[in-house]
Amino acid sequence: MNVMEETSPHVGMPMAELCRRALHVGGFTSKPILGITDDSRQVRPGWLYVAIRGTRVDGHSFVSQAVAGGAAAVVVERSVGVPPGVIELIVPDSRQALARLMSSWTGLDRLQADRRLRVLGVTGTNGKSTYAFMTRELLRAAGFRTAMLGTVVYDLVGRQIPAPLTTPAAVMLSEYLVEAVRHGAQFATMEVSSISLDQRRTDGIDFEVAAFSNLTGDHLDYHGTMGHYFAAKKRLFDSLRPGATAVTNSDDPYGDLITADCRARVLRYGFGDRAELRADIIESSAGGTRFALHFAGRSLEMATPLAGRHNVYNAMAAAGSMLAIGLDLETIRSGLAAVRRIPGRLERVDANGTGIDVFVDYAHTDDALENVLKAVRAFTTGRVWCVFGCGGDRDRSKRPRMAAVAARLADEVVITSDNPRTEDPQAIIAEIVAGLPSGRAAALVEVDRAAAIEATLARAAPGDTVLIAGKGHEDYQIIGTEKIHFDDAEVAAGALKRRGGAP
Repeated sequence: MNVMEETSPHVGMPMAELCRRALHVGGFTSKPILGITDDSRQVRPGWLYVAIRGTRVDGHSFVSQAVAGGAAAVVVERSVGVPPGVIELIVPDSRQALARLMSSWTGLDRLQADRRLRVLGVTGTNGKSTYAFMTRELLRAAGFRTAMLGTVVYDLVGRQIPAPLTTPAAVMLSEYLVEAVRHGAQFATMEVSSISLDQRRTDGIDFEVAAFSNLTGDHLDYHGTMGHYFAAKKRLFDSLRPGATAVTNSDDPYGDLITADCRARVLRYGFGDRAELRADIIESSAGGTRFALHFAGRSLEMATPLAGRHNVYNAMAAAGSMLAIGLDLETIRSGLAAVRRIPGRLERVDANGTGIDVFVDYAHTDDALENVLKAVRAFTTGRVWCVFGCGGDRDRSKRPRMAAVAARLADEVVITSDNPRTEDPQAIIAEIVAGLPSGRAAALVEVDRAAAIEATLARAAPGDTVLIAGKGHEDYQIIGTEKIHFDDAEVAAGALKRRGGAP
């Protein structure tokens, strides 16, 4: 786990002040805390160590190692006994304590209290990355410097770094946001995953706006049941203070449930009459979507270069968030028009004169796959091809469901590998194939993803659309424990060049 570096401007915060601000407890010494970590191997003299009970190891087992490394204090959920001179603070939830301690130690809590950084968050099964990119562009259109944290990239305004997690670990999240403020950020928009909520990573953040996109089956390998999955998502809305805004999808079965008992103002969006913010699609094509947006007695035509009804939902969530912070519809229209390429989200690959529409998309759930297949079907004159696989060591229940969706909405189904990780790729494919309806065979089953893409593009005809789903923006494939370079768009572009006769 990464740690806070000692270059932080808040190095040396007295333990008493830190605990008062973060945990609302007093009675501690003025001993300065020089760093915070949940990794006992990273502890240095004067640091605070937070013991986390993980799924594989329990950080309480490493308190003695942290003390040997010079820890001035330890945060634990049960007493483990520490030598004289080392502070032991017992808390009910050490994950929550870590997030709040980091917020105070970095000064994020003060930055938010002073409104020097205003944070928007989105959670849901699908659409989070698109929301993050859209809100960043909308805020930029309004003149605000905006950081973005999510699945594709961490944009800290001053620098961009790869995103190992959708939502950063608690020990780095506050530091990233404070760094963004140092580079002039006034807003941050971030994806908030269900796992991060379950692990309390965002408990040190005061969200001004929280948006809900949708909830369908995913991550059940982690959460176990849809009930637990939903409960994790709901934590974001339960944490909102009065004066904040919850923006929720009223067309989704979970849209009202997730804001039940929410202390914040609730703004509903959707195509139905129950929503305060509504949309009607005027035209949708491969080049984008035009739609009318209705709010508070006003209607304004909007345009986005993103195709599909699901992207109008994403646009409504983003627009609702902007209305919540005071932007007007005209500014929202300008911002949506400025949204361009979102990596791996219905990302178009140059057809190279072949007449074939090729799209790469991150869709890795049955609901997401259904959305993008419906989107491309609407503008396809020929056949729709769907190339996909399912990730290994992840929720197995969605594998047959994704096959059923592909068989229902695509003319030709090509089943291949995704990131098999430590599972047998052929066994994963067998579980996918089991979801195909009786009498419906895949056009091709090919474990080699590059070969599957190449073969599909060799068979497709002008007027056809090929959707390559599952990996989207990822530029790697995980086979076993090895991560190798692999980019769907890159492989498809090469195949199209060879077919088109380009040098």
